[in-house]
Amino acid sequence: MTDVDRSDSLMSPIQPEQLDPGAVIAQSLDNQWVPAQLTRKMIEHGRSLDQVGRQRIREVRAEYFRSLINASQVVINRAYFYNNDAISRDLAEEGEARAAHRRLLASGAIVPFLLNERHPAEEPPAHLHVRRDGFSAWQETLAGMAASDRVRCVRMSWDDSPGDQENRDRTMIRLYQPFTEKVQGLTAKDIDVLAAQVGVAREDADRFGERLGEVVGFSNSRRVRRQQVVRNTLYEEFVSVPGTNVAEGRYDRDKPFAAEIKQLLDLIYNVNLADALGRYPLTPVGSLRRVVLQEAREARAATVGVVQDPEQLLTFLRRQSFAAVQDRLTPRAVNDLTLHDIWRLRQSSVWNAYIEAFGALTAAPEAFHEGAGQVFDCYVRLNSEILKLARERRQARAAAWRPVVEVVVTVGAAVFTAVSGNDLWEVAGSVVPLTVSGSLTGSVQLVLRNRLAGRQEQRFAREIATVRLASEREWAQFHDLVQRLPGYRDTGGPAPGGTASTTTQDNEDLPEY
Repeated sequence: MTDVDRSDSLMSPIQPEQLDPGAVIAQSLDNQWVPAQLTRKMIEHGRSLDQVGRQRIREVRAEYFRSLINASQVVINRAYFYNNDAISRDLAEEGEARAAHRRLLASGAIVPFLLNERHPAEEPPAHLHVRRDGFSAWQETLAGMAASDRVRCVRMSWDDSPGDQENRDRTMIRLYQPFTEKVQGLTAKDIDVLAAQVGVAREDADRFGERLGEVVGFSNSRRVRRQQVVRNTLYEEFVSVPGTNVAEGRYDRDKPFAAEIKQLLDLIYNVNLADALGRYPLTPVGSLRRVVLQEAREARAATVGVVQDPEQLLTFLRRQSFAAVQDRLTPRAVNDLTLHDIWRLRQSSVWNAYIEAFGALTAAPEAFHEGAGQVFDCYVRLNSEILKLARERRQARAAAWRPVVEVVVTVGAAVFTAVSGNDLWEVAGSVVPLTVSGSLTGSVQLVLRNRLAGRQEQRFAREIATVRLASEREWAQFHDLVQRLPGYRDTGGPAPGGTASTTTQDNEDLPEY
C-alpha cells in the first residue's frame, strides 16, 4: 500500500514525475556551493566558508531569488531550509517574510525534497549537522500553515514497504549509483577538453588527467569493498584540509587541483539530483556548466532536443531583432528585494507570461527566432515589474540597464557566443585546436542579462538544446559557416572555461546525499 495519493494535515506527498515540467534544482543552495573564483581565493588564503560568509551569502541569496523569479517551481533539499541562512533567515520570526515563505510552500512554488524522511517536520538523524535555531524556525513555519494549506514534498518512493525498502532501492539506483558512475567516468572524457573548461592551463593537462585518475581509482577501490562513494568522502581525500570537518569548507592548497576537482564533484552532485527527479539543474553564475561532463557522447541519437545538423545549429547564432526598450534601469542586486516582493512578483500577469514564453521556447527550440523574441519582450516587462518593487524598498539601488540576449553554443572545447540587443550585435568564437575522433558534443544555452551585468542583478540562463555533431566533417562545416557570419571575430587563445559551479555499508541507513 502506498500513501502517495493521501495527504495528512500538512503534507501532500508527490512522486518526481508529478513535479512541474519547468521545475529546477538550484545548485547555489548546496551547502558547499562557492563561485569558482571565490573558491580559488579561499584556497590561496586558507579561508573557510564561514570566513567568506558575508560575500557568499549575498551570492546565494541572489541565486535563490533568481530561481524563484525564473522558474515555476524550485525543489530544495529539506536540510537547506534550516541549515542554509539564505533561506532560514526568512523563517526566523513571524512576519512578512515567514508568511511569504508559507505562501510559496502552499502554492507549490517551493517543494522540499525528502531523502529518508517521511515528513517535512521530522527530526533529523542525530549524526547529521543541524542548526537548531534554524530547525526550530522551520518547524514553527510549518506549524503555522493555514489549515487548508498543504506542502508538496517529493521523495523517490512513498511506498510503505518494510524498512522503507522501495525508497532505499530507488534512491540507490537513481542517486548514489549514478553519482558513482559519473565520478568513475571522468577519465573516459576528453581530458584536454575537460582541462580547458575547468580552467587548467594547457601545459598542466597531463598532470590534471593523472589526478583525475587517482580520483577514479579511489572511487573504484571503495566500490569493490562494497563502500558507498559520496561527495564528502571524496572531499576528504582530494579537496578538504586533513582533520577538518567537510562542512567547515576548508580547502587544501597542497592537494593538487583541489579547486578544479571540487567544481567537478559539485557539478556531478547537483546535476545528479536533477536527473534523479527528471528536471533541470539551475547552474549559478561562476559555476561549471553541465556541458563540461561531455555526457551527450553516450546520448542516443533519438534524444529529444539534440541538434545534429550544422546549418540548424548556425540559426542559434544569427542576429536577433527586438523591440525598443523603454526602461534604462534595473535593480543593482535582486537580493535587495524581500521574499514578500518575490511572492508578489509571482502573482503578476507579467511573471506568468514570462514563464509561459520560456516554457514554449524550451519545448520547441527549432522555432528559436520567434520564441526568443517573445521571451525577450516578456523579460523586459518583467524587469519593469521588478524595478517597481525595488523602488518601494529604499535600500534597493538601481543600475544602468541595457538588456541583451546571449546565445552560447559549445562544441567540444570550442565556444561561440552571439549577443543581440537594440543597438548591439556581436558574434565571436574561441577554438582550441584538437584532434576530432568520432562525434563532438555540446549545448546551446540562452542567457538573458544586462550587457554590463553585475553579479547580483536579475538574469537567467538555461540550456535549451544539446549538440551532437557526428564527425570531423560536420564540425568543419559548422565552423566554416560560423566564420562567414557578418562581423564574426575569432578571439583566439584557450577556450573560455565551462563556468557560467560518511561512508556506510549497504545494510545501514543511506548517508545524507
